[in-house]
Amino acid sequence: MTINPNTIHHADALTVLRHITPGGVDALITDPPYSSGGQYRGDRARPTSEKYLDTDAAAGYTKHDFTGDNLDQRSWTSWTAEWLSLARACVKSGGVAAVFTDWRQLGALCDAIQWAGWIWRGIIVWDKKNCRPQPARPRQQCEFIVWASNGPLDVKRDAPYMPGIFTAPPPTGEKRVHQTEKPLALMRELVRICETGGVILDPFAGSGSTLVAAALEGYRYIGVEKDAHYFTVAQRRIYNAVWNVEGGGSNFDYTSISAKDNGDA
Repeated sequence: MTINPNTIHHADALTVLRHITPGGVDALITDPPYSSGGQYRGDRARPTSEKYLDTDAAAGYTKHDFTGDNLDQRSWTSWTAEWLSLARACVKSGGVAAVFTDWRQLGALCDAIQWAGWIWRGIIVWDKKNCRPQPARPRQQCEFIVWASNGPLDVKRDAPYMPGIFTAPPPTGEKRVHQTEKPLALMRELVRICETGGVILDPFAGSGSTLVAAALEGYRYIGVEKDAHYFTVAQRRIYNAVWNVEGGGSNFDYTSISAKDNGDA
């Protein structure tokens, strides 16, 4: 298996990560399954379409569950440490990682990223603004991005000053294509944590928001998505972004973005 920049692969992340050239990536930016979505252990076993329903309950994205979201916290932490360790081998010395999580798994992710050999650098807050109200208690308005470096961080590297809090509402209605989709405006800001023109790795690409943001901001990318439906959605979104044909329908020449189906999903 050859893994080149500007490709998205239909495969399991653990498979692809083992085939990326060591040190061939500048930044890991990803939104893995949280395996959260409930107060009790049994809540994690529910389909993601039930755990992440909101006011857009009739929208098409609710019909497509994604895998990997049903682990208990101990199993999730062990799995996360494994893929983070494999991803660190792909990232060059001094490269960075930025990984999404929620409040339930924040502590576990901070542990896992250090167990995998990264230097934990801090936590970025994503303020979602329009989240569901919580009666008689504060609403869960934020998610978090744990960021780290692969060894010492060069403060003179070619990357801009960045805020510690991002504010952007999640996509809604027909604009939303994934149950846990991150807003493109947020991702276009976040990818700038990578050095200018570098290669960004997203082993849990979902509907492709990280890859689209990378392409629009002038970065190269390597994406992996296990789910066949979302793999196709990501292909389409990347094509739309690169060729500026948003709304152009479903008959796309996907070879234009060098998409790879490795048959492991």
